[in-house]
Amino acid sequence: MSVLPSRVAALLRCLRPVHRFYSSPVVQVPPPVNEPTLSFAPGSEERACVEKALGDLHGHVEEIPCVVGGREIFTGNLQKQVSPYDHQRVIAHYHYADKDLINEAIGCALEAKRQWEDTPYEHRAAVFLRMADLISTKYRYQVIATTMLGQGKTVLQAEIDSTCETIDFFRFAVKQGLDLQGQPSVHSPRIWNRLEYRALEGFIASISPFNFTAIGANLGATPTLMGNATLWKPSDTAMLSNWTMFKILREAGLPPGVVNFVPAPGPLFGDTVTDSPDLAGVSFTGSSTTFKHLWKLTGKKLDTYKTFPRIVGECGGKNYHFVHPSADVDNVVFCSVRGAFEYCGQKCSATSRMYVPESLWTEIRDKMVAITKEIRVGSPEDFRNFIAAVIDAKVRHSHFMVLLFL
Repeated sequence: MSVLPSRVAALLRCLRPVHRFYSSPVVQVPPPVNEPTLSFAPGSEERACVEKALGDLHGHVEEIPCVVGGREIFTGNLQKQVSPYDHQRVIAHYHYADKDLINEAIGCALEAKRQWEDTPYEHRAAVFLRMADLISTKYRYQVIATTMLGQGKTVLQAEIDSTCETIDFFRFAVKQGLDLQGQPSVHSPRIWNRLEYRALEGFIASISPFNFTAIGANLGATPTLMGNATLWKPSDTAMLSNWTMFKILREAGLPPGVVNFVPAPGPLFGDTVTDSPDLAGVSFTGSSTTFKHLWKLTGKKLDTYKTFPRIVGECGGKNYHFVHPSADVDNVVFCSVRGAFEYCGQKCSATSRMYVPESLWTEIRDKMVAITKEIRVGSPEDFRNFIAAVIDAKVRHSHFMVLLFL
């Protein structure tokens, strides 16, 4: 079947009378500043607060629904999230969406987008600034605690991720979004140049990873700053922290349907969203294998879409340390151990190789081996531990296979 009629319809939508309220050029947002990182030192107020938040979660199992068009839907297809360092401890039960519910979420996203994209930019921005403030204050320790319990992060790793990075994502995105809206200053005779940024024609599928709570919030929510609407599929092993972020987003004032929270099996979600002619974008962070699969699915179905979907993906990388002969050896050792082994190396920034001058290698090797032997492994609720468990059996197996070949 020809897709010409649908593309004509999309063009006609672009030509419809515009009722959008434009942001005033005099509107300014607060200048973004990086969120300070707390120390959680013994006896500090922040350590006491996070210990209380962890205690509040003991014995509690959160039930997490799908949220489509603002409605909480308990499908009955229950899955469970366990703590990676205590497999007997269930921290959440969550409901999987099926194909029909995912398609319903697509419809809700498209409907909500109509009014949301016509909302003045500064009103959309206010939601994100409000969410950043809520994370910085009211919900800081709850967000940290759910990230520690669900993803096995130490308190400092949870702090720099789930609070500081999320806050920075939102505050800097607001400023950068406003900066984009500057108008052309050069005009030709009898011609007035004017620039407008519009939302994409369709919905965005946001697929987030387990290893950063901040990336979940960023992929799920930030595209909506520019007037888009999303379907957010959180990782099964980051469900509790991502659900906490979603609830904060609703409290901050995001209208129903602009972000739809849709836990689902990965293959089902990928097949369903790429089957929709209204797919306008895929925002993904995860494995190269999964991203390639999504790219292939989209390419095979390109003639069925009303527009050209934008495919944005961040996959695993290989970070390295290049050591100069003049380097401070102790600094090299400490930074390399931290870079390689913090959060068990489960992030794309983890140091996976070093290039070391032969003149320094023996000293650096011996000191790294000595420090590595002293690393404490155990529950992140014991603040003396440097690392906890890897996220699940699949990652554990991949680590084991690497060790076999060393």
